[in-house]
Amino acid sequence: MFNSKSSQNVSGAKKRFYQKKGFKIATGILLVLLLIGGVFAWKTNSVLTKISGGGILGNLSHIVPGINNELKGEKDGRINVAILGMRGADLPGGGTLADSIVVISILLKENKVSMISVPRDLYVTVPGTQDQQKINAVHAYGEQDGKDKGLENMKIVLGNVLGIPIHYAASINFAGFTQLVDAIGGVDITLDQPFDESMQFNEEHVCDSFFTIRTGNWENKIERHTKHNAAGVAYVVKTKVPKYPLCTAPKDTLECGGDFKLPAGKQTLNGANALCYVRSRKTSSDFERAKRQQQVIQLVKDKMLSIGTLADFNKLNGILNSLGDNVRTDMQAWEMQKFYELYKTIPTAQIYQRVLENSDEGLLYNPPEGAAGYILLPIGDNYDKIHEMVKNIFTLPAQSDIKPK
Repeated sequence: MFNSKSSQNVSGAKKRFYQKKGFKIATGILLVLLLIGGVFAWKTNSVLTKISGGGILGNLSHIVPGINNELKGEKDGRINVAILGMRGADLPGGGTLADSIVVISILLKENKVSMISVPRDLYVTVPGTQDQQKINAVHAYGEQDGKDKGLENMKIVLGNVLGIPIHYAASINFAGFTQLVDAIGGVDITLDQPFDESMQFNEEHVCDSFFTIRTGNWENKIERHTKHNAAGVAYVVKTKVPKYPLCTAPKDTLECGGDFKLPAGKQTLNGANALCYVRSRKTSSDFERAKRQQQVIQLVKDKMLSIGTLADFNKLNGILNSLGDNVRTDMQAWEMQKFYELYKTIPTAQIYQRVLENSDEGLLYNPPEGAAGYILLPIGDNYDKIHEMVKNIFTLPAQSDIKPK
């Protein structure tokens, strides 16, 4: 027989349970987590679509069962990605010149990754033309007049130089790199000796509204005059003629403080210091700079894939913010997500590093300086030796002057 009093007691108990403060707090936390998760998922997709330039329909199509979700190169077991670093399109001083060029190859089944740095002074032919330029200008030429072919042209040229298909390309500007490093809490680095770049960020420039402190030096132009000797034979006399005064900028406005220094020992570099470190080359060389860039790329990768970063919403949110306006890639959003999932599975991959240079182990030489200025060409004036190195990079001995991370 139904007991109305018992029913009222049960009903009251339920009511009291739902009214308990702990239950309300737990429910509130759950709702907040669901909201954050939804916003983060939306933001992730929004940012990835923005930097890839891909349409949402193309990305959604890969959710449909039966659609091929294989990355380019995945079937062959080796995915090759070009990473370009540059100032930024809106900045003066060659904002779209690709002054940092690294090609990363991932050998999926063997848990191996290679990093090959290509110097900006390598002299190449611009795709679709007969013009020869330094390779760092190829991206800038492709971006002129809104053509938006910078990444594609760099893939073509790098494929020719290295002898492998470049499946994807991405560029990141100074602001994006700085914000990315800050978003992950900086990178830890240990220096055997103090680092000092005292020249690069305080170089003389033609005086203008920014460079205002005169140095007393001048930019010279060469005037050529034809003369004749006693026998009437003509010869050319070259004379340096001062053309423009040279200046430096006030110290508090100079990049990296003008004289960039880091002490020896273990330290954490924030975004600004990490950027100065990977840009420095004047007191060392462009090749040494490339080795430092490879070192920092590994440090950033390790930090991004660490448990602390992946579990920290603020860090993930900061990473997304740094990418949105400062990274461009020809990967679709689904490809970036798939690439990230694959790369997460090899966080301890063996790294094989090479820097193309004109050292004893190098594969390049610099010819006598001509109209093109300082340039680099492949030994033998073809890319055969470079192709051989790239093909066998996972079995070759390590480059002796690259210090392991």
